[in-house]
Amino acid sequence: MAATNSLDSFIHLAPIPLDVKCEILRHLWGFDVRRSNSYDSFLDYNSYFGYYTSQCSDALHDGGRHVSVRTHKDIIEIAHHLKNSVSRDSVKQILRSKLPLPSPAKESELLDGSIDLVARLLFMVEFGSLQYGFTGGRQVVWTEGTLRGCIAEYFRAPQALKQEHVKLERMFNAWNLERIAGIRIQWTNNLAEHLSLVDDDRKVAVFHHASFLECQRQSTLFPAGLIDETLRTLALLFPGTDKGCKKWFMKLSRSQNLDPKAIKCGRLRVDDRRIENFQFWHDRLVTLKQLFDEAEPETLTQWWCDRRKRVQWYTFWIAAMVLALTIFFGVVQCIEGALQVHKAYNPP
Repeated sequence: MAATNSLDSFIHLAPIPLDVKCEILRHLWGFDVRRSNSYDSFLDYNSYFGYYTSQCSDALHDGGRHVSVRTHKDIIEIAHHLKNSVSRDSVKQILRSKLPLPSPAKESELLDGSIDLVARLLFMVEFGSLQYGFTGGRQVVWTEGTLRGCIAEYFRAPQALKQEHVKLERMFNAWNLERIAGIRIQWTNNLAEHLSLVDDDRKVAVFHHASFLECQRQSTLFPAGLIDETLRTLALLFPGTDKGCKKWFMKLSRSQNLDPKAIKCGRLRVDDRRIENFQFWHDRLVTLKQLFDEAEPETLTQWWCDRRKRVQWYTFWIAAMVLALTIFFGVVQCIEGALQVHKAYNPP
């Protein structure tokens, strides 16, 4: 009874109590989390509930005129229908029967907004066009059928790019994308946006919610293999054995509320790094690796960090050293000549 009552609390109240968080995890994904160990060293749910709170707050914008949900229990009830593969139209009929009479003026918008909100919280995928704001991210269109079917259709898109000569070396990680290729990491809460290039190919979106992904390992909501492969892309981009990458990520995670589990997804063996082992994220990885390989250093820092072409790296720095020494000795000779001229005109 206490658990049920805890879900009756309003979604606009923040922060969410710990017992409510545990109940939400249990009802959304069947993940039985005890209050005493909900934030253990393995998984961290703070980043997900930051997303949960933000989504609920956005949905209630403009006085909550765009959604019918008001409590966590409302969210759980809709999620139950979506997980049971009830079609979108059928869910709308169920919600419509619970609306007070007379019917609201924008009834359809109210119901669609509620369904899209719960779909986002359940899958961490951007569904629906926001009536109360602009996300700028990649959205998945779902207007009919089941949510499970929509997700499967989106992520099972056929591969379009060839994979010849694509090698995912150890140097290919998020830290080097920034410091060598100048490709900034744009952290995203939208799984559909993972590894997509944005801002004229100057940024790559990375879905960092590894704890959320771990919760979905045994889930049948996502296409088989998608979750494990997504975790392998995080292991590829954030190798925990790379001290520099780990230090860089941990510093960012504290300031940007990132999921610290993202740096703890293990390491990939040589065979695991083969591009043909990636099916769902294949094309985006091929495009990102091509952009990384084609990037040329533009600053001295990038020249120093870029060891991809060893001969070119040594040639550049030897030439730079020779140039620096030439300038140095030239300045010394100029100063020495000036002193000699000064002594000639001003004898002791």
